[in-house]
Amino acid sequence: MSGKPNATPSASEREALLSRYVDDRLDVEERATFERWLHDHPDDLERVREWQHHDRLLRQRYDALAHTAVPERLLKTAKRASRRSPVRYAVAAAWMLVGGVLGYLCALMVERNSPDLPEITFWREAAYAHAVYVPEVRHPVEVGADQEAHLVAWLSKRLGTKLRAPHLAGYGFTMVGGRLLPGSDGSPVAQFMYQDGAGHRLTLYVRRDLTSTRETAFRFAQEGKISVFYWLDGPLSFALSGELDRAQLLDIAQRTYQQLNP
Repeated sequence: MSGKPNATPSASEREALLSRYVDDRLDVEERATFERWLHDHPDDLERVREWQHHDRLLRQRYDALAHTAVPERLLKTAKRASRRSPVRYAVAAAWMLVGGVLGYLCALMVERNSPDLPEITFWREAAYAHAVYVPEVRHPVEVGADQEAHLVAWLSKRLGTKLRAPHLAGYGFTMVGGRLLPGSDGSPVAQFMYQDGAGHRLTLYVRRDLTSTRETAFRFAQEGKISVFYWLDGPLSFALSGELDRAQLLDIAQRTYQQLNP
């Protein structure tokens, strides 16, 4: 199939072209032609940008694991098995090697993330959710700020506790709205989004944690360009995310905390 899109490509042809473009599998001429076509199809251009953003996040998160050396003991096992039979044992050894590598990488991920696991998982969830929804042009939120009362009541009901939506106009950020998201354990999570006049966006990610009785303490983390200040307050965990410098984001986080605890 040619990389040059038809005037009205079928759905399958369009999907294939989008995938090849994101994977950088078009030649120079095909790429130039397709980019001109994307310019006239904003919905597909938006999908491409989302896929590219997700790809960058995955590479940042897992590239190191992909280049982790296979344990020597697994390589020795595969070599011994392959010498016993040129076909059956070689196939079995290959499957053993694949399974061993996957198991090793999973164990390595758990080991790296085991210290302070709840907090690490939480703030990364918040950063990933920020990265996914902030680029959205048409559907950044489920419920807009014009229905703030309904939004807060709905999210409060889903999380099983009373929520508040802070107002950040003093920092130039007005509410865009919010949405309901699934947490890593399947529990409901609330996300509020804010935007300033220059188009910069902040998100406040809120999760209920019935087992948490820890004191409030601001902590800072970063995922790529996304800065996150997160804190625990009774049964709720909060994370404020944005592409701002640390001092500015801390100032806004402190103001957010004050509004949530009048």
